[in-house]
Amino acid sequence: MKIRFFHKEIEQFIAALEKPTIAKILRTFDLLEMFGYRLGMPHSKKIEDSLFELRIRGVQEVRFLYTFQRGQIVIVLHGFVKKSEKLPVRELKLAQQRKASLT
Repeated sequence: MKIRFFHKEIEQFIAALEKPTIAKILRTFDLLEMFGYRLGMPHSKKIEDSLFELRIRGVQEVRFLYTFQRGQIVIVLHGFVKKSEKLPVRELKLAQQRKASLT
């Protein structure tokens, strides 16, 4: 399974994080690449129909919202540092808009 970023901003976001966090992100992306749809908790969680959350735990709680395209490509729509228990509505809406623009 291939991983693609919706926007260059996501790569810049990752590069700006702390090195240990970047290492965890890359490891988790590798897991997503290997397992795809089968990757579950604690690494991945379904948010709604065809929208998933990739969860990176640690000193910085980082989340990536992604979707699958044509069953073989993962499109990472948005990434952010999570600061509260709930998924922020603003972050979810942005991912939903980007997902809608794919079709």
